[in-house]
Amino acid sequence: MSPFRQGALVIVTLTNPREKFWGAILHLSAEGVSLRGVDVSSFDDLASQIKNGEPFTSGVIFFPMHRVERMELDLPEGNLLSLAQRFAEKTGQDPAPLLVSEFLATAGGKSRAEHGTEHAGEKDR
Repeated sequence: MSPFRQGALVIVTLTNPREKFWGAILHLSAEGVSLRGVDVSSFDDLASQIKNGEPFTSGVIFFPMHRVERMELDLPEGNLLSLAQRFAEKTGQDPAPLLVSEFLATAGGKSRAEHGTEHAGEKDR
């Protein structure tokens, strides 16, 4: 079984422009990756929103494979916590159910990108 399966928490590094996103894989194919998550630069804001009981605002995004430079599992490295562990420390909640379960319940198990309703920004079109 591939570690890069639906629901796995990952960090995706993109090119043109260079960006990093953290989230849960919704779908992975030769065409690209769909995930529910946030830009890594917005991670602390998302954790603060969740901790304060504000509405959950991560997006469902699709990145075409030609933009994906690297995708890594969100795992701890030595003494450094994974982003999921940092999220859990800050909010007291496991991020996986927040990122995957709510979306799958509302989308019938398919990403919006598979339905053709949402893509990651105009620059990817």
